[in-house]
Amino acid sequence: MTPAADAGAGAPDDAVVDQAVQWMARLWSEDAADADRAACARWRAAHPDHEQAWRRLQAMHEKFDGVPRGIAQHALRVPTPDPAARRRVLAALGLAGTAALAYPLARQAPALQAMAADARSATGEIRDLTLPDGTRLVLDTASAVNLRYDEHERRILLLRGRILVETASDPAGRPLRVESAQGTVQALGTVFSVQQEDDASLAAVHAGAVDIRPARAHGVAVRVEAGQRARYTTRAAHAPTVLDLRQDVWRQGQLVAQDMRLADLLAELSRYRPGLLRHDPALSELRVTGVFSLTDTDRTLANLAEGLGLQLIRRTRYWVTLQPG
Repeated sequence: MTPAADAGAGAPDDAVVDQAVQWMARLWSEDAADADRAACARWRAAHPDHEQAWRRLQAMHEKFDGVPRGIAQHALRVPTPDPAARRRVLAALGLAGTAALAYPLARQAPALQAMAADARSATGEIRDLTLPDGTRLVLDTASAVNLRYDEHERRILLLRGRILVETASDPAGRPLRVESAQGTVQALGTVFSVQQEDDASLAAVHAGAVDIRPARAHGVAVRVEAGQRARYTTRAAHAPTVLDLRQDVWRQGQLVAQDMRLADLLAELSRYRPGLLRHDPALSELRVTGVFSLTDTDRTLANLAEGLGLQLIRRTRYWVTLQPG
């Protein structure tokens, strides 16, 4: 997978690769400005390793010349899976299969509720809305919300999925809150996202701040500032941690991976496509770095298979499997 132009050079370390991926994702975003391009050029010139990492990503893009940008900037390093790790994955499949059967049953009630939601997005759709008060609401794939606006507050009920909220000021001074199954997030002049997970919710703040109030932790609020994220359950909110900017590019229909397990990458892709996306367990521990499209997952999978030397088997339009080449 290493481009021929750099065949004689050592692989850049993970920190440099991570920076290169983030710069590429930034320059491919819709709001990239001349200042961003100039800053990236300065970063590339600051050290030979920076330029090497950048050229490797660019080389993978050129390998698939003619493919829309963002679809498959592939692995810089894809090490052979450790045999012991592979055996552990195979041994875990018995439990994984049972959980996979139970999961859809547990999700039926929220799914039915989401069908009657005030606003929802289909699988693979990223939907951008403007609410009556001017607040911007972006729904990630397969997301749903109900709106509860009255004279006292503006409340968004997150039924499933993930949303991004860009809060508009309100002449009446009504607070804006997002309520998930685990608690409430109150905006404080904010751009933030909330994701509903199975047993927890995740709030990430891009501008301003939010207060998290878990549903069963009465009177307790945790402040999360810009550039931070925090996961919370019904009983407590975890201490805020640094927000990884790679986790924000879903708004542009992109997935940024840095040394990500192929199994995890495919799990995330499957959220953006209907049907079954499967892979041979022997491939689970392959590591992938790059910027991938979430808006055209068929092309992403095709180019991923080509770049990694895998077989892409399409049994039907809605049943796709990756196997060793």
